[in-house]
Amino acid sequence: MHWKFLAGVAALLGAVPATAATLVTADRYLDVRTGRYVANPAILIGDDGRIQQIGSLASMSVPEGTKHVDLAGETLLPGLIDMHVHLTSLAEVGGYTGLRYTDSFWPAVGMANAVKTLSAGFTTVRNVGAANFDDVGLRQAIDGGYGVGPRIITSGYAIGATGGHCDDTAGLPPSMDKKSGGVVDGPDEGRQKVRWMHKHGAQSIKICATGGVFSLADSVGAQQLTLDEMKAIVEEAHMAGMKVAAHAHGDEGIRDAILAGVDTIEHASLASDKTIQLAKQHGTWFDMDIYNDDYILATGTANGTEQQSLDKEKEIGLKQRQTFQRAVRAGVKMLFGTDAGVYPHGDNAKQFAKMVQWGMTPLQAIQAATLSPQSVYPQMNAGVIEPGRYGDLIAVRGDPLANVALLEHVDAVVKGGDLIKGPAPAQ
Repeated sequence: MHWKFLAGVAALLGAVPATAATLVTADRYLDVRTGRYVANPAILIGDDGRIQQIGSLASMSVPEGTKHVDLAGETLLPGLIDMHVHLTSLAEVGGYTGLRYTDSFWPAVGMANAVKTLSAGFTTVRNVGAANFDDVGLRQAIDGGYGVGPRIITSGYAIGATGGHCDDTAGLPPSMDKKSGGVVDGPDEGRQKVRWMHKHGAQSIKICATGGVFSLADSVGAQQLTLDEMKAIVEEAHMAGMKVAAHAHGDEGIRDAILAGVDTIEHASLASDKTIQLAKQHGTWFDMDIYNDDYILATGTANGTEQQSLDKEKEIGLKQRQTFQRAVRAGVKMLFGTDAGVYPHGDNAKQFAKMVQWGMTPLQAIQAATLSPQSVYPQMNAGVIEPGRYGDLIAVRGDPLANVALLEHVDAVVKGGDLIKGPAPAQ
């Protein structure tokens, strides 16, 4: 099994450099803006990785030497975007079992997780929290052609309070106490931390406004950063051109994060109807990981997850899905974020069916993972099949608007014109 995996990685590495234009044809593609299918498309992707032309094959002028990826019988969609992942984390290594591994273990598995994520059809991700700027190094390796994976919006360390959800040594004895890279106390330290994060390659900022499920020394919904601290962080990040995501389960922490001006609320598990309306009023996006409850409860403590974390998940899992349903009905803007790393990487698309089960149409769920992220991060330049965008495409056999679970098993993946998964191109 391991040899097969390594052979697959080697094959993917060989596909990285785009040496010519690529022409992709298929039975149809989904226009995610309108929800309509366009029949028999021919999509020309230049050697810069961006879509140059879309039309019929008969009417298109194709440069000599163009590679042809023929996906007959398939439906094309834009490459998918997961707005909440942890590429340098493993669901299979939970709780205190992570202390058995040296620090350099995590960026190494990050590359394997990146391959799995891309092969699952997710061509862009936002990584919301990584120690030692491991996500920045991963992005640099992938962008430089030294590895294979999705495009990554990096956040570096998640910023939080001493003893809070983002304090890596919370729950350990005083003899093991060490100030974590993202810990701040007070508005001034928050501002300084944003500047330091930006200096070392963070493209986005993540804060921990409340406690969490997998932090071992706090209540899941308790607020941990003050409104003034959050305001200072958001102001500094926005001044540097960075967006801010707030990990927030509890209602008060969600409310103050919205008032502070954060761009996205992660989890949003216990948001009240009043707070949901506040989010709608401020145009704040919710990014809710409503699939992973299934995995966490099914595996229990088998992966090292502590019983107290399992108890917290039992407390909020169903409530989070009910909050998602209320937020969708209220018209809150929604993103697709899974918290990959809490469950195995590569299973990201299993969330689509949950989003539909809890109130979205298949098109709304697909738009949350394609069109919507562009409103938050225009620099992604993906998520829509149109000229000027990155040539990131996936293919499935069937109609994902009728059965969104088809996205769990993609037949082909193209990133920037490079065929990552699927039939060999004709020369």
